Amino acid sequence: MSETVNVRYMVDDVEAAIAWYTTHLGFSLLSSYAPAFADVQRGALRLLLSGPTSSAGRPMPDSVKPGPGGWNRIHLLVDDLNAEVERLRRAGVMFRNDIVTGPGGAQILLIDPSGNVVELFQPARR
Repeated sequence: MSETVNVRYMVDDVEAAIAWYTTHLGFSLLSSYAPAFADVQRGALRLLLSGPTSSAGRPMPDSVKPGPGGWNRIHLLVDDLNAEVERLRRAGVMFRNDIVTGPGGAQILLIDPSGNVVELFQPARR
């Protein structure tokens, strides 16, 4: 039995985030309470998209306001990284870098409309 993993991303625009994740990365919309919140799912990953007006967007006690960006990221496995990169470049998706290869495989970083990082990873053939 597959257990759902929940990850929250702060986003600037919930509708734009829904469109980006469903159009480019194969997520399905579970629910939308835009402009505050939506959740999308791909396999066992449920991605919570929280806008500035969501409860998760409220300032902390020290007045710091949660926002998008940073280096933590979801890590999505793909079978053919080159084909995915070509498809996404044609669709106008922004990339943070070029494909990087190492002993474990190849990876590239995408940027969602709010500046959150998504990693596509193709494991090395063993």
